[in-house]
Amino acid sequence: MPEFIDAHGIAITYDRHPAHSPRAVVQLAHGVGEHAGRYAALIDALVEGGYTVYADDHRGHGRTGMAQHGGDASKLGRLGPGGHRAAVAAVWQFTQLIRDENPGLPLVLLGHSWGSFLAQKLLNDHPEAYDAVVLSGSALRWPGSLNSGDLNAAWKGSDATGAEWLASDHSVGRAFLDDPLSTEVPMQRLFGPIDTLRAALGKPRRNLGHDIAMLLMVGRDDPLAGPRSVHRLADAYRARSGLTDVTTLVYPDARHEIFNDASQALVRADLLAWLDSRFAERG
Repeated sequence: MPEFIDAHGIAITYDRHPAHSPRAVVQLAHGVGEHAGRYAALIDALVEGGYTVYADDHRGHGRTGMAQHGGDASKLGRLGPGGHRAAVAAVWQFTQLIRDENPGLPLVLLGHSWGSFLAQKLLNDHPEAYDAVVLSGSALRWPGSLNSGDLNAAWKGSDATGAEWLASDHSVGRAFLDDPLSTEVPMQRLFGPIDTLRAALGKPRRNLGHDIAMLLMVGRDDPLAGPRSVHRLADAYRARSGLTDVTTLVYPDARHEIFNDASQALVRADLLAWLDSRFAERG
């Protein structure tokens, strides 16, 4: 497994999935408490569609976290030295690695949930580095637009696992709970109050100065924020950042993990159609 060493000496594990004659490269950023291995179906579809994919296990997460925490799975999700700022910096370092290995190819940043928050921060700081951004299960990171309470509140019951909020397909939640590389501990407990605020607060930068294509994808029943917040985010990118190519897609009956939920085949097809219309096929 390839890896790179971040500024604090943490080895970040990642995977490279090459496509034949790629149209572009996709950098995949996963969410809190999970890891890149949960995106296998999406990665396969992207590679088959002509997109090389790079996906890391972020600071404290997945294989990176297990090595970082000496094999102690109870510490998965804890970011370690440097906290959230170091996690953001490591994902930016990963972007630079990808650019260096793929000169001349467009780069798409695709972030889900916390990964979409990381993507928002990177876009603010380095708008010139990306040719398109895809945000899944995202939100406008501002009070009133993000649910900081119990994400599973709508699915309480004697037989509830606590993971029903992830997908209407309950096997998704069960698989998450059974995954030895995932943790259900919420962000506030994993990151602490200061780093949670760093992750969850911030608006799209004014006058970004770099017009790139953006796709926002959300389940109608996503309790993290849902369509209303995502539409606010899209409006902010248009009005504040000056982006002219912003698309929002809402999936009925889907919850937070649209790439794993019952309508995942449609979600993948929509994503590929959107990408294909913006990145030309290569010989």
